[in-house]
Formats: sequence, C-alpha cells, structure tokens
Amino acid sequence: MNRLTPDEFRKASKIPLVVVLDNIRSQNNIGSVFRTADAFRIQGIYLCGITATPPHREIHKTALGATESVDWKYFPETRHALEHLRKEGYLIAGIEQTTASKPVNLFQPMKGKKYALVFGNEVNGIDESLIPFLDDCIDIPQFGTKHSLNVSVAAGIVIWHFFSSLKDFL
Repeated sequence: MNRLTPDEFRKASKIPLVVVLDNIRSQNNIGSVFRTADAFRIQGIYLCGITATPPHREIHKTALGATESVDWKYFPETRHALEHLRKEGYLIAGIEQTTASKPVNLFQPMKGKKYALVFGNEVNGIDESLIPFLDDCIDIPQFGTKHSLNVSVAAGIVIWHFFSSLKDFL
C-alpha cells in the first residue's frame, strides 16, 4: 500500500499546514487529529492549553502511532502559538461559526501560502480572545438539527479540503 515508515514520513514533503488545538479536552479527539494529520502529511500540530500531549495511552489508542510521525509542539497559551505562527508567515484561520465565517467549500487556500487552522474546545469553541489573531473564520455548513460537529470530525473535513487544494506540494 506504499505506506511510509515514520522516518520516511519525517523526511517527506508536507503540505504547508499546521493544526492548532486550542484547549481540547478529549485525548481520543487529540489522537484522531494526529492520525488525520499523518494521513494527509501536514507539517505539524500545536497542542495548546489543557490539550494533552504524547506520550499518553488515550491519545495512542486513536493515533495508532501517528504521534511518532507527526511533528508537534506544546504551548501553554494558544495566543503564543498564534504569535509564533504569524512570525513564521502563516495565515491563520479559525474553524468557528461566526457572523463573518466562510463555508469551507467556498474557502480556497492559495498556493504558495502557509496556513494554520485553529480548532477549539469541544464545548466552548475557540477562545473569544483569540479571534483578533485570525485572518479568517471557516465553518462547515450543516443542515440537520445540530450546529456542531465533533472536533476530530471537523478537523478531518477541513484538513481534507486543504489537502485537496494544496497536495501539489507533495
């Protein structure tokens, strides 16, 4: 199936995308995002605030080894992660429902740009104090009775969208 080893993965080209997890409570969700990040070869994950870090048994259960291949960094405060990304030239998009958010299917990542996607807490979303750090807000259109998705499901949808647009970097 042409799977890379963790060492080959670390050396392989990546799409110019970093995922920022802002105070994610569920370690299963964290592990799931690691696995998705590995599947679509993103540059890395920034774990912030109360978000647990590897090694951890609950993360490992859903990551299935992706914590060994995907680069990650921990920041005690999400704001510091966003300031770091801004200095590195990343465009920062929050995955959040706001009056100004754009539907993911209408958001077109620009080739040649680096992106960071911020995913917020399972209950409260992205901390409101972080909104001024964002260049864009992106939401996922939903048509049922619920107006939110599990954070790992949302990450999978949005990462796939960015991968589809930026995969020429691989």
